[in-house]
Amino acid sequence: MGNNLVLAQDKTVTQKAQKDSLKPNDIDPLTPAKAAFYSAVLPGLGQAYNKKYWKIPIVYGAIGTSLYFYLDSNTKYNEVRDAYKRRLEGFNDDKFNYLDTNRLITAQKFYQRNRDLSTLFVLGFYALNIIDANVDAALKQFNIDENLSLRPSLSADYVTLRANVGLTLNYNF
Repeated sequence: MGNNLVLAQDKTVTQKAQKDSLKPNDIDPLTPAKAAFYSAVLPGLGQAYNKKYWKIPIVYGAIGTSLYFYLDSNTKYNEVRDAYKRRLEGFNDDKFNYLDTNRLITAQKFYQRNRDLSTLFVLGFYALNIIDANVDAALKQFNIDENLSLRPSLSADYVTLRANVGLTLNYNF
């Protein structure tokens, strides 16, 4: 018997393309910036863009409450300041006639401090609204599938007779 050499080529080559788990078509790098911009223009709009409608009342509740305390403290500060100015002019016919001059000064400082703190809270909640929309939009694009998992684990240690608690991180290719 002789050695036979056989060569063959199939002209129709079919290759199966593997599906990428990251899906680059679904990732839009501008989505977090859009959400942050929308929240900067109108608080809560970025949360609506992210379809997290339940956060909108929280945003308006936080900003609205802080704004209410700002306006209330500012009104009371102006009333006490005007009463103090009238007291310096020699009048004692306002609704604060039961307070002496030192107490009017103390009340002015109190309401001014509360007004300033309320301003910081309004600005802080406004910034938090923007940051929340940005982070939420960025995390919405995060790849979460069955190939990556983090699970708590509980195992027995037979030497010390105690339970070992840990976390198991699995990544499958």
